[in-house]
Amino acid sequence: MSRNRYPLRRLAAVLGLAVLAGCTGMNTTQSGAIGVNRTQYMSSMVPSQALEQEANQQYADILKQAQAKNLLDRDAQQVARVRAISQRLIAQAGVFRPDASGWKWEVHVLTSDEINAWCMPGGKIAVYTGLINKIKPSDDELAAVLGHEISHALREHARERVSQQMATNLGLQVLSIATGSSAASDLGGQLTSVMFTLPNSRTHETEADRMGVELAARAGFDPRAAVTLWQKMGAADSGNAPPEILSTHPSAASRITDLQAAAQQVLPLYEQSKGCLLYTSDAADDTPC
Repeated sequence: MSRNRYPLRRLAAVLGLAVLAGCTGMNTTQSGAIGVNRTQYMSSMVPSQALEQEANQQYADILKQAQAKNLLDRDAQQVARVRAISQRLIAQAGVFRPDASGWKWEVHVLTSDEINAWCMPGGKIAVYTGLINKIKPSDDELAAVLGHEISHALREHARERVSQQMATNLGLQVLSIATGSSAASDLGGQLTSVMFTLPNSRTHETEADRMGVELAARAGFDPRAAVTLWQKMGAADSGNAPPEILSTHPSAASRITDLQAAAQQVLPLYEQSKGCLLYTSDAADDTPC
């Protein structure tokens, strides 16, 4: 075992250097009241604009395919509900990054049995009818889902993952040349899973959870609904395949505990926003003051 340990250390060192090469430390968002302030590392090979352009094209393709199959925005009432909730959340996005007000946000509902929702880089949002019809979320719970997904986009988690993956691939290429080993990719894949996929996935989910409850609270939605929402998500697993959204958004006891703490932290923001909504109830829009 002692002999095998050193090649693994050398491999980890090569991958670590590859990840650091060409990556710049930054913070894509302001910390907000919830305090999300982790330093992120982005590769110069993955500029935000290029990723957003790719997201825009993919989103357009998805909408085109859905429209061709009559699966796009079929229920006007559902679409209006999702968009109304989304707009209130989007109106608060500037708390974390002021430039988000200039994003070309889009919100659509896709007819699908999958319990899923997502937000692409640049603010392209989709909610599946399976989420609405099967989970039957309240407005507060739906705001928890949308706030979470919007937070992923605000935090540029997709760009961060792409940067890490590109750096890892570079490290594997260097390793293959250095060792001449065809098994390097398999071992590298295992290390990548440990070094990147699991830790960063958990980190990203926690950040999106915390930012999401703050967005919801500031928009006048009860942040405590995030807890009941994810409990419903977990209960939707009938012993077969879990909801699609849980494949990338694992719901565990530790997550519920963190959400409960985060919700309590931003509860004063909710009380303030709720009061503003009541005060401005006669106004033309529903935007909290």
